[in-house]
Amino acid sequence: MKRMHWVVAALALAGVAGPAAGKPQGTAPKKAPAKKSASAAAPFDKALLDPAALKEKAPETFDVKFTTTKGEFTVRVTRAWAPLGADRFYNLVKHRFFDGAAFFRVLDGFVVQFGLSAFPQVSAAWSKATIPDDPVKQSNKNGFLTFATAGPDTRTTQLFINLGNNARLDGMGFSPFGQVLEGGMTTVVQLYSGYGEGAPGGNGPEQDKIEKLGKPYLDKGWPKLDSIQTAVVVSPAGAPGGSGKAAGTKK
Repeated sequence: MKRMHWVVAALALAGVAGPAAGKPQGTAPKKAPAKKSASAAAPFDKALLDPAALKEKAPETFDVKFTTTKGEFTVRVTRAWAPLGADRFYNLVKHRFFDGAAFFRVLDGFVVQFGLSAFPQVSAAWSKATIPDDPVKQSNKNGFLTFATAGPDTRTTQLFINLGNNARLDGMGFSPFGQVLEGGMTTVVQLYSGYGEGAPGGNGPEQDKIEKLGKPYLDKGWPKLDSIQTAVVVSPAGAPGGSGKAAGTKK
């Protein structure tokens, strides 16, 4: 059975539709070197092949800076909101899991989904590395970061940023653990959404094939998708480099 980490699968249970509600011999002149793909330019951390060993406890608050093909945004994580999710995210970021990964499912007004590695070996290692659910303590409001699921206790590496008020997800067990800092949503809302929902419901890529084939699959069929160049922990909140307010907060 195809494993689906789609928020829309949960919405179907609630009667809500997805987006509306988805790479010379001789003396000839040398050619300019071809542009390297993210996967060629940034080999993955081999530690990612052993998920069971990546169990470090996250700081109580920390900031992660995403540099993307559309610009930058920073997420502030509050571990108390969803400790297991925060710890998993911290370990993934610390070992550069998200570098080169695409925003493969962008549905205007709903979610930006990502978290499938650019490298099939890494995706295979994490495909069954599930963590239990966290109780929902924050609502899925605009700018909040949450793990996607395929049912109870199935969180692995996929996440989504809410692009609106998705409070209906709260009762389905989707537990936010972070929030985009003020100004960052300007970048997030520019991420390419033209392909819509993923196959077979829309024109977007198939998640199973992203996992099995990696970045070349996306480059060939969905070249306009935006991606993460780097995602790094910049500091615990409040430390040098860790300033900023959550999106939507008052001065």
